[in-house]
This record gives sequence, C-alpha cells and structure tokens, in this order.
Amino acid sequence: MQKIWLNSYPKNVPQEINPDHFSSIVDLFLQTAKKFRRKKAIHHLGSELTYGQLDKITKRFATFLQQDLGLKKGDRLGIMFPNTMQFMAVMLSGLRAGLIIVNINPLYTARELEHQINDAGLETIVVLSNFAKTVEAVLPTTKLKHVIVSDIGDLFPLFKSYLINLILKYIKKTIPSKPISQAISLKRALRKGRRLKLQEVEINPQDIAFLQYTGGTTGISKGAMLTHRNILANVEQTYAWMGEANMRAGEEITVAVLPLYHIFSLLVNCFAFMKIGAMSVMIANPKDIAALIKELSKHKFTVFTGVNTLFKALLRHKNFKNLDFSPLKVAIGGGMAVHPNVAELWKQITGVPLLEGYGLTEASPIVCCSPLNQESYSGDVGLPLPSTEVKIIDKESNELAIGERGELCVRGPQVMRGYWNREEETREVLLDDGWLKTGDIAVIDGKGFVKLVDRKKDMIVVSGYNVYPNEIEAVIAQHPGVLEVAVIGEPSDKTGEIIKAVIVRKDPKLDRMEMMSFCRERLTSYKIPRKFEFCDELPKTAVGKILRRALREERFREKNVQ
Repeated sequence: MQKIWLNSYPKNVPQEINPDHFSSIVDLFLQTAKKFRRKKAIHHLGSELTYGQLDKITKRFATFLQQDLGLKKGDRLGIMFPNTMQFMAVMLSGLRAGLIIVNINPLYTARELEHQINDAGLETIVVLSNFAKTVEAVLPTTKLKHVIVSDIGDLFPLFKSYLINLILKYIKKTIPSKPISQAISLKRALRKGRRLKLQEVEINPQDIAFLQYTGGTTGISKGAMLTHRNILANVEQTYAWMGEANMRAGEEITVAVLPLYHIFSLLVNCFAFMKIGAMSVMIANPKDIAALIKELSKHKFTVFTGVNTLFKALLRHKNFKNLDFSPLKVAIGGGMAVHPNVAELWKQITGVPLLEGYGLTEASPIVCCSPLNQESYSGDVGLPLPSTEVKIIDKESNELAIGERGELCVRGPQVMRGYWNREEETREVLLDDGWLKTGDIAVIDGKGFVKLVDRKKDMIVVSGYNVYPNEIEAVIAQHPGVLEVAVIGEPSDKTGEIIKAVIVRKDPKLDRMEMMSFCRERLTSYKIPRKFEFCDELPKTAVGKILRRALREERFREKNVQ
C-alpha cells in the first residue's frame, strides 16, 4: 500500500522520525535531568520530586542493585506498584543498572504472579508493602532471591513520610504490620546505595528494556520484548505528532490516571513528555472519581489520557464540569473504542476534542492517532504515526485494497523484537519482513485514516455474516437507559452463533422488549442481539477495558446476572 496517509498529515508533523536521537532510555532521562534539574518531575499526594532529586534517587538504587545485590546487565527486575513516585524511581533505577524491567499488576492473584515471575525468570522484585502478601505467597513456588519492599510514603519529605506510613499502617491498616522476613526496605537499600559507587553500564539501543506482559494476539500471557530503541522510537513519534499542540519545555503537566504498568500510560506519562521536562501527576486509585476530580482541580494539566469507561465516569460526575480546562491541550482515548456520545459530551464540557489513538503492547504501543487539528469525533483511530506503515490482509495474508476489511498489520521502529522465550508464537505474529499481525480487524479509507472494526478473536459469525461487537455496543450505548454494555457471541445450532448483549442499566425499568425494539430501528436483522442480560457491573481490566472473555464464563453469569 502506498503511504496515502502522509497526504493527510498536519503541516507541522514530519513524515519520518529519528529513532536514534537518544542512545537509550537512560540517555533520555539523564539528558532531561541535566537540562531540567530543578523542574518538578513527579507529583503524588501533595509531594513532589524534581528531576534532580529523581536523578540522585535512581543512581543510589541502581548502585544498590548492582553492587549490593550483584545484579548484572540483562537480569530481570520485577516492579509491582500502582501509580506512585516509587514506580518511576525504581523503573529508571533498574534501567540505569542495565536490567530488564518486568512491570507487574499489583492486583494480580498469587497464581497470576507466579506465572509471570517464573516465565520471566525473575529473581528480584520490588513491591509496595500493601501487596507484599501476594509476593510472600509465591516464594515457595518461584526462584525469587531478593524482595525489596516500600511503604507508600518512602520518597516523601521526612516528616510527611513518617506520618503517612504511620497512618496507613496503624490507623487505616492498609500496610501489613508483619513484613516478609527476608525482605529489605527501599529506604535501607537507598542508604546502602549512597555509600557505594555505580559502575556505568553500556546500553545498546537493541538491548531489551522491558518484558511487557500481554495476552497478545494468541495464547496465555507472555512477555513482549521491547527494546530501548522501540520505546525511544515511539517517544519521538508521539512527540512529533504533538507538533500542533504548542508544547513548552518545562511547563507541561500530564495526568497518570491509567496504571503505569500498562504500556500506554508507561509510554505517555513516563517517557513521551520526559524529553521536554514535563511533570507527571500520579493517581494511584482512578476508581475514586470524586478524589480524582479534586486532585485535577489542583493542577493546570495540559495532557490527559484515558479509556472510554474513565471518560464516561468523569463526565457523569457533577463536579467535573467545574474544572478549569483552559490549559488542556491534548486529550486522547485509547485501549478501547471511544463511544460517540462520550466524545461529543467531552468536547462540550472541556472545549477540547477527544482524540482516539490505537496501539498494542507489541508496538510499544502507539501505531495511529487522530490529528490534533481534528475538530470533533470521527469514529476512526486516526493516521499512522511518522515512520509507521500499515496494511490490511485477508486470511491468506493477501493484501487487500483500500476500503476492504481485514486484519491490520503494522511495520515500524516501534515493533517489538518478539515474545520472550516463545519463538513459535513470535513467528505467528511477526513476519520475516518486519510486519506485525495485530489480530485486529480494520479498514483504511482513501485518505489513509484507519477505522478499527474489532478484535479478530471477538468477531461473531451469524449465518455466515461477520458481526463486530464494537458496532453493536456503540448503538446500544445510545439508549438513555443504558449505563454500560458489552456484546459477545454464543454458540447456536441454527446460525453458528447468536449475539448477546450484557447491559448495566441506568434505568432500572429497562427490559429486553424495549432493547429489542430499540435495536430493530437501528440495526439490520442479523446484527440484532437475540439475548439481553442485565447485571450490576461488567468485568474490566485495571485499565478499564471490558473483559468480554470473562462474560463468557459461567461463574460470571451465576454471580452477576440479574
């Protein structure tokens, strides 16, 4: 396919980027720390760290990991934190020591944690004390040698650190009173590192920076090998795309609402704006919408990212419209489809269009984004970023023409090296000529805009017709009595599959007959759900994406369906 999307680029966006502008993520950070030493890097719970302070902390902890624990270049370091100062500090420390970072969801069960530790070959993990019990539970079944535990206030000023940790441990009792016996505290590790000398590590752009675990396009959770160059390429691509946003060095403020262990938030809130000395506001609990809005009121935030469910929850809250949105330059939705009614209401309240982006872990993650000069919701996920190619293929891997639906493939410097210790699964998705098969069904129009139809594995086939859940969900979500909806397929002897809609009601009187009538007016016959189920809450990931897979499980229906 010709790069027709280049003709649709805004005038300030380059066609290509230089992925080798920095030699490593560490190089990016150290140059930023030198240039913006006194600028604030992180804000959390009323406390802040400057880039200069972050430089000192990361050097001390990197030294401890290297000189005290004896970790060598290429060893893996597990990080198990929500959005806190410690996440960025520990992550950057590990990279400075030449380690490979393994981000871990702190809400994992012991079973999920055990799989990730064993698959990555982890021997060292750093964990927030609130979640240390899960780590303790897997010690007998893993090869963990070193456990470093941190209380949430450890990087705050001395008195505030003592006070917050005291309150959480003895009043709110969210910190276990009995620590893991062989664990070392982060504070003690920093004191040790201060007395030792860091041996500088030579990092190659092609060295692995992250094992970023994902369900991927096939099979169980596996680690996507993302190199320093992969991440840096996506940083340059993202920053180049923001050319129209008038970004100012040392003045931008991003809000880390989505968890940083997720690749989208990791790229945007840790790295993409680090280049210009932006400050990242850490939100550890995005489910507390009232507290989130209160925190937002304290900052002149300029960049905001989220998913459809988060935007919807914010828009429903009475206090959201009272925030000052005048500094806001960019708002981007990713992770799942943004519904039209959500995008329209966002624009009405904030005055800033809610743009859509598309990416996947295997592409570090951003592939496409709406142009920043776009005035309103378009329903597509924008154009491929600079130095990115896309194409659409059929089941036989033949390239399809413009306007035809098929599997989206992407090629560019942000595409992963492969899956960790999984050569066969790597070959299934990563072709010899560098193309990555995404597993997503899409269409590219005549101007190069990419419209995401659905996940390949979520597609429903009804009597030979392909039905895409996103389309049905977008229609049902327009009903005023619907709060949330997810659509899945169920086996049928007659039609192969039938469509089922699982709905969280806003109107308690909403029933199947009303929904059936609503859908008949808006959908062709084979796209109309034959089953409607109502529940109190839809299963979601930590990022807020609806888990269609969980909806298919019998235990969900037994527990939640009304």
